[in-house]
Parts: sequence; C-alpha cells; structure tokens
Amino acid sequence: MANLRETIIQTSLNLFEQNGFHGVTVNQIVKSSNTSKGGFYHHFKSKDELLFVIHDTFITYVLKEAKTANHTHTSPVDKIQSIIRAFVKVFDLYKPHISVFYQENLYLKPKYEEQIKYKRDQFKQMVLRVIEEGQQLGDFRKELPAIITSMAILGMVNWIYKWYKDDGQYTIDEIADVYVDLILHSLLPSEKEDEYQQTMLKAPFFYAAK
Repeated sequence: MANLRETIIQTSLNLFEQNGFHGVTVNQIVKSSNTSKGGFYHHFKSKDELLFVIHDTFITYVLKEAKTANHTHTSPVDKIQSIIRAFVKVFDLYKPHISVFYQENLYLKPKYEEQIKYKRDQFKQMVLRVIEEGQQLGDFRKELPAIITSMAILGMVNWIYKWYKDDGQYTIDEIADVYVDLILHSLLPSEKEDEYQQTMLKAPFFYAAK
C-alpha cells in the first residue's frame, strides 16, 4: 500500500508538471497510476490534499535535517554548514516536488497553505537563530544584520531550482561545497578565515580544482 501511495505521488508529479494542477483530474491520476478511485482515496482525501503532500514532503525533509544539525553540533559554524548542505541537497532529492511547488503553490487551499507556511517559517527562524548564535559567540561577523544575512542565504540556495540539472557538470555535493564556501567566507571574521581556508581546501572538490 505504501508503494501505491508513492506511485500516485510520482505519477501526479509528472502529470502536474506537464499539464498543471487544474489540467489534471483524479481519473487521469488513477488511470496513469494503474489503480482505482478507491486506491486513490485510501491515501488522499482529495487532489488538493495530494498537492499539499507534494509540497510538504521536501519542506519536512529540510526542516528535519536542520533540527538534526542543531542537536548534533555545538558550533554555529558546523550547524550552518550542515543546514546549507541539507538545503542544497533537497533540490536533487525532490526536484520534481519543488518544480510543482513553484508552478502550482497558488492553488493550495488556505488550511494547507498555513501548514506549509508554518514549516517554512520554522526553517527560516532556525537559520536566523544559528546566525545570531554565531555572532554572539564571535564565530560570525557581528556587523552583518542577522535577518538580512539569513534571508540572503535562503534566497541564494532557493535559486538552485532554476538552474540545477542532475546530469549537469557538477554533482549536488560539489555544488553544496561551493555554497558552503561562499557563505562561510561571508560570515567568518578575518581572524578565522585562515583556519577555515585550510580545512576547506582539503575537500575533494576544491583540492581537485586547485
């Protein structure tokens, strides 16, 4: 039954990408999934709930990874690296979900939109708190407004959905290395730059490039 649920989701992703949310009926989803209406409604109350699940899947993933980073690491530098890597990776793991999100998110029912917004706000607040913690401990530059810095990080990473291709020149892990490097070079005070530079240059991607 779990496999059927995933089959319905994957089928819907393809159909929504091709035809848009309102251009696809439950009957089309059922037919393309080789299931019945009973099978569909066993897993989803409606097409609207299905769209919500598609949106919720990747947001839940990145929020869970951010919480894990907060609990696993004590250093804000390690926390922000883990969060950025998880955030970048979501564009590879859930690329179809994210494409449908940006294409069809206007059609989310208010009750579902509120749930998605709540999780997105949670993630934004976690990034903000890590930046503030790093500034308080002297790990990050204090002259940077934390709110602008956190929003800049979110905006930079979010833009990946516009250009990332899983068969492109760089792997998602290599892309994550570049984003971590760019962001930490912006955040770290000058006295911590040399220590960080030596660590980062040992990463396989940067070592090969050098």
